[in-house]
Amino acid sequence: MSPATFVVRVWIPDRPGALGQVASRVGAARGDVTAIEILERGGGRAIDELVVELPDPALVDTLVREINEVDGVDVEDIRAVEGGHIDPWLDALDTASQLVGAGSAEELLEALADHAYRGIGATWAAVVELDGTGVLASRGTIPAHGWLHAFLEGSRHSARNAEPTALRDVCWSPLPAAGVALVIGRERTAFRAKERHQAAALARIADAWLCGLQTISRLSCRLAHPSMTPRSTVATAPQPGARI
Repeated sequence: MSPATFVVRVWIPDRPGALGQVASRVGAARGDVTAIEILERGGGRAIDELVVELPDPALVDTLVREINEVDGVDVEDIRAVEGGHIDPWLDALDTASQLVGAGSAEELLEALADHAYRGIGATWAAVVELDGTGVLASRGTIPAHGWLHAFLEGSRHSARNAEPTALRDVCWSPLPAAGVALVIGRERTAFRAKERHQAAALARIADAWLCGLQTISRLSCRLAHPSMTPRSTVATAPQPGARI
């Protein structure tokens, strides 16, 4: 069988040696841990994502069973990764380069929805206008437009009043320069602190690009104004009898 790569999200006691015990269990299932990300910490526990390579996809049940044997450790979610090994740092740089390399605002928003959908592991992603007039880009099966608009209105109210967001499986980040927001969601698994920061970073990169585009557009309009056109000097022949 061909090797398979999985991302395993686990709850681990925040104590020395706990992660080592989990890695040992992964090895017992004939797996190899190739990357680790800490998504959130608090309350004496950490939520980590492990990238695990298995020599046979059929071993995934054994992997989950072995990890759950560690005292205080629980597997929250596991998903297969297409294309084999993933490098979070390299993926982040590649995403940023593709966003800033977009040739138009439409291309940028499509790329933003796509990278948020794939890179953060969302079930769906949408770029929604803040005034509720429409959805500019999307991936996956998104909720109804009315629901998206109501969610954004409630989230903006909560942000203004420093209230916690009720929904943990939906995340949003505004792009003020464009008057839009990135909204992502997924089933069963909550978005953790690092993932929310990742979505916000993507939105900031896209918003900075759009800000620059608007500045260039305003500058081009100013330069094209007749008042900015240099006056041409027309040489005239001296009139008869004029003193030279």
